Amino acid sequence: MTPTLVIYLGIFAAVLVSMIVKSRLAGQLLLGTAGALGLMYGWWAHGVLAIIFPFLVLIVAGVQAASLLSADRLVDFSSEETVMHEKALPGLGRVQARRLLDQGFWMDGRVGDVLIQEGENAGQLYYLASGTADVRVDDRLVGEIGAGQLVGEATVLGETAAIATVTLTQPSRFWCAQGDALNDYLAANPEARHALEHSFTVSLRQKLDAMNRAAAPANQG
Repeated sequence: MTPTLVIYLGIFAAVLVSMIVKSRLAGQLLLGTAGALGLMYGWWAHGVLAIIFPFLVLIVAGVQAASLLSADRLVDFSSEETVMHEKALPGLGRVQARRLLDQGFWMDGRVGDVLIQEGENAGQLYYLASGTADVRVDDRLVGEIGAGQLVGEATVLGETAAIATVTLTQPSRFWCAQGDALNDYLAANPEARHALEHSFTVSLRQKLDAMNRAAAPANQG
């Protein structure tokens, strides 16, 4: 395999991956890589004139990547938003995370406030920044939700009724987003949807594990 063929295949691979990768920054970096390889290929195979287009691709990709990195540095988060980004949206860039957070608002909750009602569609998605909540099915305690967890993720993106009631048991601070507005935003921003759905999967797994542990003593008896 000749060096020029290796470079050509590298260009093809970089462009192909840039089209399917979910991160915009990664996509721009891959396009820049394709542009750089194109410069090498054009120079070796066809001479000076062949490097013009790859050079333009490299410049455009570099400018866009630098713009994304600069925008990330300029994004501001409050302390509770920083924790939410790290725990609930770890795969999302700061700019995308800022836009997603702006789809909701922060609230203070009181003991006894019901966030999710069993048998009803969850109209909101919550992120519990502080405090705790009980999870009950048919008025039977099956689990507890603590700080750093999502609430309503099982039903907010669909039309399935909630299988449990979630009630605050401590004064709490939480982020809340309306389901309809959140669904519209996620439909237009697949990168944010992918990151949030990953967090949903992790959160549901944690809750199922907690419910199984809570049910274990009753099953043994």
